[in-house]
Amino acid sequence: MNVRSKLCAVVAGSTLALSASFPAQAQEAIKIGSFLSVTGPASFLGDPESKTLEMYVDRLNAAGGVAGRKIQLIVYDDGGSAEKANTFVKRLIDQDKVDAIVGGSTTGATMAAVPLVEAAGIPFISLAGAVVIIEPVKKWVFKTPHTDRMACEKIFADMQTRKLTKVALIAGAGGFDRSMRGECLKVAGKYGVEVIADEAYGAADTDMTAQLTKIKSTPGVQAVLNAGFGQGPAIVTKNYRQLGITVPLYQSHGVASKEFIKLAGAASEGVRLPAAALLVADTLPASDPQKSVVLNYKNDYEAKFKSDVSTFGGHAYDGLMMMVDAIKRAGGTDKAKVRDALENTKGYMGTAGVVNMSATDHMGLDLTAFRMLEVRNGEWQVAK
Repeated sequence: MNVRSKLCAVVAGSTLALSASFPAQAQEAIKIGSFLSVTGPASFLGDPESKTLEMYVDRLNAAGGVAGRKIQLIVYDDGGSAEKANTFVKRLIDQDKVDAIVGGSTTGATMAAVPLVEAAGIPFISLAGAVVIIEPVKKWVFKTPHTDRMACEKIFADMQTRKLTKVALIAGAGGFDRSMRGECLKVAGKYGVEVIADEAYGAADTDMTAQLTKIKSTPGVQAVLNAGFGQGPAIVTKNYRQLGITVPLYQSHGVASKEFIKLAGAASEGVRLPAAALLVADTLPASDPQKSVVLNYKNDYEAKFKSDVSTFGGHAYDGLMMMVDAIKRAGGTDKAKVRDALENTKGYMGTAGVVNMSATDHMGLDLTAFRMLEVRNGEWQVAK
């Protein structure tokens, strides 16, 4: 069944809902809800996430579902709007009566959902990046992607290895951008890195030359770190090269996809960022314990959708599989039992890395889950 053919407008012609793999007896279905940025400025996140959920729910149902129960997937497109996300999460809880939620493409949309899922007691796995999602720990909230703090630390550790100690920051205006900037400022000293320039750009800006000119003229800058996602980092990268800045440029895991290279073009050559192993699945050694997971997902996705895999779809894969595993271990959809099972997830090998959650860690990844990548000859490769 092609789920995406079932898209239908539900709000002002711009907000979409879709249902996947309806079981014969709806009352027996496991209802998994989602809200994703399938369209809008964050569609590069939500589109592969939606496709991934669709593909694997269909596969699970074709194989008999979960303990004989089919999965009903209910997805709303928030278009990147936190306000719409809030509305759709209310609908998932109050009208759709979902058993669990896997979604939230952006930090803003996720944080709009958090108070609702906490009040209702719904197991929720977010697909967004900021550390604020899980710190402080929230009883019902979990996440799959590496945090922005982890990205800062992985980047600064790489700078430390390269003896780069003076860095300039440039960040966007979005929730993730602001959060990562703040986390980088907090942890820089831990790695002997000093932030000597700190610039910002707006969400609608199409030229960051002024900010980058200030950075270029700052004495002593040895590297530049762009905290951001979406089209902004590609513009920064192009302007960076146009200005002839030659010090290393680092980006966040928020642009860890082939799409960034396509947008930035030749200017992306040499850019480094931390990312999951998924982007270099083909080049991992056979001895790498993550290779089979990321390679199988990559092959499945690219074969079905005829487009490049991204780490963002991988986050959705991990979220769905961990939720399904928790439901199995809980023996059903009792929400409290599923929540407890999620919190006790140990040794799950996903596209993001090995997950070991606990009462104090609702993500379960450490820095070893990140690979430092570099663009070489127009492709992501492990940095040397």
